[in-house]
Amino acid sequence: MLWNWTTIDACFLSSTWHINTAGQFAVSCIAVAFLVVVLDFLRLLSKQYEEHLQRQFQRYVAAQTTSDRMQFFCGDSLEHGPTVLTFRASPLQQLARALLHTLQFGLAYIIMLIAMYYNGYMIISIFLGAFLGKVFCDRGEYRVVVARPGARTTDATKAMEMEPGKQTEEWTTGCCG
Repeated sequence: MLWNWTTIDACFLSSTWHINTAGQFAVSCIAVAFLVVVLDFLRLLSKQYEEHLQRQFQRYVAAQTTSDRMQFFCGDSLEHGPTVLTFRASPLQQLARALLHTLQFGLAYIIMLIAMYYNGYMIISIFLGAFLGKVFCDRGEYRVVVARPGARTTDATKAMEMEPGKQTEEWTTGCCG
């Protein structure tokens, strides 16, 4: 394949996607950019679903009575900061996660195949779609752990060293202790 700027008589992915007019090519470029935006939207959905599962597990732990919650701790772990609990997704939750992953993977593969035609306009459309997808589908939210006055600095340091998303709500907010 060679780099090209062909607009009329271009063919992408199959013989049914054959460009005969400038209007068809313009619609194709817009559709390709939209596909990339959809890919970023699927990434956002996947991220939000993962965060939903995280909050669901956090609510489960928070709903336990104090005596029930004590089963999660061993020895003097209460004295040494947070305890990290590991939960696994249920089969239905895992199925939803796998479906979102498969949709992302398949769409990314189709976009890659379109890029492999080395058509400059299509590649620009892919880049434009990536830009628009980032603008509209990535919220750029960041969590920062702030130590309370008088709190041990090692507690805040441990919380920051934990894997992102693994801190419990009660640990990051410092309440319910």
